[in-house]
Formats: sequence, C-alpha cells, structure tokens
Amino acid sequence: MTALAKPLSRLSINQMTVKQLTLPELTEACMRLGVPAVGLWREPVQAYGVEAAAKLVRDAGLAVTSLCRGGFFTATDPGERARALDDNRAAIDEAAALGTDTLVLVSGGLPPGSRDLPAARERIADALADLAGHAGERGVRLAIEPLHPMYAADRCAVSTLDQALGIAERFPAEQVGVVVDTYHVWWDERAPEAVARAGACGRIHALQLADWVTPLPAGVLNGRGQLGDGAIDLRAWRQRVDAAGYTGPVEVELFNESLWARDGVEVLEETADRYVRQVL
Repeated sequence: MTALAKPLSRLSINQMTVKQLTLPELTEACMRLGVPAVGLWREPVQAYGVEAAAKLVRDAGLAVTSLCRGGFFTATDPGERARALDDNRAAIDEAAALGTDTLVLVSGGLPPGSRDLPAARERIADALADLAGHAGERGVRLAIEPLHPMYAADRCAVSTLDQALGIAERFPAEQVGVVVDTYHVWWDERAPEAVARAGACGRIHALQLADWVTPLPAGVLNGRGQLGDGAIDLRAWRQRVDAAGYTGPVEVELFNESLWARDGVEVLEETADRYVRQVL
C-alpha cells in the first residue's frame, strides 16, 4: 500500500499551493488523487467567474474549505475604509456562493505614518463590528489569521493567536474566530495555550499547514516550505489542534517559488504524500 492510499479525508489543498494549475486542472487532479477539498483565492476565482467556479467544484464533488482573503481593515482615510468594508462584504457573498463557511482575513498592517499597533488592532475590531452581522446572515465565519511578526508593519497587525482571540471574543463564535497557521504561530510559546482556549469556545475556524525553512528566501512572503522540509513539528500541531476539539479540514497552503516552477500535478501528489507522512 502506497502512502497516498492512506486516508486523505481531511486534506484540503489551498489553490496557492499549486497556483500554476488552472481551477479545472486543480479540481481534476484532486478528484484523481482522492483529495476531497480545496481552499480558494478570490482573484483566480473572480477571473474564472464565481458562479462558474462554484459549479465546477461542486460538480467535481469537492468541498471548498475556505476563501482567501478578506481583511485590510486598518486604513484611517474614511474613503479607503469604506471601500475596504464594501470589498469585504463582497468577499462574504463570494464565500457563500462558493459554499464555504470560512472567509480568511489578513487584517492589515500599520497605516502610513503610524507606529501604533494597538490602534491598528482596534480598527480591525471596529471593522469586524460592521461585518459580523452580514457574515452571520450569509452563514460565513470571519477567520482572523495572525501572521508572523515580520508582517506586522505592512500586512497584519495581529501577530499572535492571543491577539486574534482578543478581537474574536468580542463577537459570537459562529461569526468570528481564528485561523491556526503553523507557518505563522509555531514559534510562539503561548500559542498552545491559545489553541486550547480557542477550541474551548469553538473559535478554531481553520487549520493551515506550511513548514518553516531556513535560510529564508529573499522574498519571505513566498518562503513557506513543503511539509517536512523545515523546523515545524507538523504532526504535533495537528494533534494539538485536534485535542482542542477541532475536527475540520487540514488545509495545506504553500507560497513557494520553487514549487510553482515545477509541474503542478507533481507538486500536488508530493503534497498529499507529505501530508500522510508528516501530519497524520
């Protein structure tokens, strides 16, 4: 029995892991390999057509585990803030159309000229207060993803699971929760306790996996390592999140130039194999 013959029932492949594949190519490869689910990104879905993408995935028998991404809430300019809120309402509607209950949020970094991280986090909370009701009506959960602190200035003022929970807990759990992404939180000694806290109140809305490889590539945004290539004990993290009560999909999200330069189906096959060997 090959590794790929072992159960893949919880595995989801994020579209960015194999972004060189078109959406039809991705769905066909997942069907052939027995991968039951995909995580989608707004830009390629919009290019394909939201309704057409929903039909394609549905007809393939695949689930959509998440839509990336909403967020970028920290602008101080009123017009820019209004546009961000409108875009996030559209993202919520797109998630509902695709049949996923999870919209992943990259919340936004410091606005130009600011050094006030706590104020940025309060603007994130204020934006969620405007959006949570709409998300609840559409059956979509807003999932705050803390990003590694190296992104705090320009991409995400929320750097830890504790910070993400501090915002999420202001809202009903069925409306706002968190993403546990190993690439971003593996270093934090308080993260295990935060995982347990999030699980106890039903706020783990997504589990995403990527490894941390060194030296970091020059473009760190695209430096997420293939499962098993780096420093993270991925199996321990999966077990930790499971122990907190999470039973949902395990989504592999890799941004990696070297993987994108390879044949996409080959990368998908390798990722499924690594999932079995490194995560189960």
